[in-house]
Amino acid sequence: MRLWVGLGNPGAEHARQRHNIGFMAMEAVARRHGFSPWRQKFRALVADGTIGAERILLLLPQTYMNASGDAVQPASAFHKIPPEHICAFHDELDLAPGRVRVKRGGGAAGHNGLRDMQRALGTPDFWRVRLGIGHPGHRDQVTSHVLGNFAKVDTWVGPLLDAVADAAPLLAADQPEAFMTRVALLTQGSQ
Repeated sequence: MRLWVGLGNPGAEHARQRHNIGFMAMEAVARRHGFSPWRQKFRALVADGTIGAERILLLLPQTYMNASGDAVQPASAFHKIPPEHICAFHDELDLAPGRVRVKRGGGAAGHNGLRDMQRALGTPDFWRVRLGIGHPGHRDQVTSHVLGNFAKVDTWVGPLLDAVADAAPLLAADQPEAFMTRVALLTQGSQ
């Protein structure tokens, strides 16, 4: 079993914010692959299903970004999912809008959701799908940028979420490079 975590903040007021692109990605995966309805468990919303040959538990922490680990840790412990089978989908300031990178381990790079997952799991050795939202240009604008809603001009968001859902079987099959390539091909021209 694998645990895929969308990082974001709960509540309708946060639903369209850049910081919530991880939630949006998990919702797209759940729709595309016919996952179970979302239900409350582990201080999160969870849905389960199968992608390819892998059983996947999707998790949307309802603890707010800074306490994401408080939902991830009990879910991983209950299902005995090791860190190498956990993947966090999150917003990434240091990538251009619509770009995607996958990596395992590393630092939190100032991302409080990742930092809290590292704290709760006791290791940084989990996978990350970094979903580029772009940098506003100056560090004083970062908070308002990530907590701001996507604008109508951000036409790349829908195609990116569709591409992530479409390419999900490659990620489930431990083919991160092929996943990134497929997403890039599917989103070509939409950024």
